Amino acid sequence: MGKTRHILMLSGGKDSTALAVYIRDRVAEMEYVFCDTDKELPETYEYLTKIEYFLGKKIERLRDDRGFDHWLQVYGGYLPSSNMRWCTRMLKIKPFENYVGEEEVMMYVGIRADEDRTAYVSTKPNIKTVMPFKDDGIAIDGVHRILEESGIGLPSYYNWRTRSGCYFCFFQRRAEWVGLLERHPDLFKKSQEYEKIDEASGARYTWSGKESLEELSRPERVQEIKAGHEKAMASKKKRRVNLPLVEVLDEVLEDENDVQPCFFCHT
Repeated sequence: MGKTRHILMLSGGKDSTALAVYIRDRVAEMEYVFCDTDKELPETYEYLTKIEYFLGKKIERLRDDRGFDHWLQVYGGYLPSSNMRWCTRMLKIKPFENYVGEEEVMMYVGIRADEDRTAYVSTKPNIKTVMPFKDDGIAIDGVHRILEESGIGLPSYYNWRTRSGCYFCFFQRRAEWVGLLERHPDLFKKSQEYEKIDEASGARYTWSGKESLEELSRPERVQEIKAGHEKAMASKKKRRVNLPLVEVLDEVLEDENDVQPCFFCHT
């Protein structure tokens, strides 16, 4: 039997990054990987460069060379959704499993002690999942402390959204779509071009529930979304006076959508 490989899956988010910092000096032979859909935010790529500099190691970028558009066609033009997460399966999980092959692997994931969700568990018997934060009782405050003390900090997209993932991720809340519209109008437009509305049948293939991005981006609707978001932020901050602003944002956005995102994209 060959030597067991140790692999840490980075998503471009705070938890997996904090875990990479936490584990850096404990497992010298650690491999760091990122499954790149080529549809990531510019801020994510900037953050990965920052992580590489801190770790002193290259992050292996894994890709499915056929890309998102190929799989969209394979799946009949159906946009991925919380009920049909083919994007994660084909652009994240499959490239990772191909990279691993049949070798014995310990896969380290950044699920925290205060989270009520499970990590990806491979159907391949050679991949074993390890969750150091759960084992060591590290919660959200510990993650923030690790990132602050390391100098890496939070990814800059935390100014307006709290999950990593593709720029058109269907898990985005409406306030985050507005954030994309205002900060990356070109990426918002590309996201909008994927949407389809069949006038004859009434079928709508949209990212944000029944509301199309064209409808969401109308000035009056943008103002409505922003006003509701600001009101929720003020209310949450008033009730949680000692909570850091970034956690206020996280809680407000979680209140809007409590569907659990994909671990591969959002840790």
